[in-house]
Amino acid sequence: MSREEKLKSAIIMYHGQECPHCRAMMPLVQKLEESEGIKLEKKEVWHNEKNAEEMRERGNKIRETCGGFLGTPTFFSTKTGSALCGEVPYEKLAEWSIENI
Repeated sequence: MSREEKLKSAIIMYHGQECPHCRAMMPLVQKLEESEGIKLEKKEVWHNEKNAEEMRERGNKIRETCGGFLGTPTFFSTKTGSALCGEVPYEKLAEWSIENI
């Protein structure tokens, strides 16, 4: 697997199409992708049952970090099993992403 494929597949952003917190995070995700070269795989979970089921399958690890809940946006590292939840400042998103790719 190439470096680009590893970066792309390492972090997933689970989001909801109408979620205001997800919408607020999208410009920060774009900045992260452009500034750091970290590509996030974006998976919509409110209207896509396959993506929602995938998120539920990772639910135990996500709930540990997210106060016992599955919500959007949630960032999940397939490499470390770590999650970052909710609307967060760019600096926190970038630091977490770099640590978990």
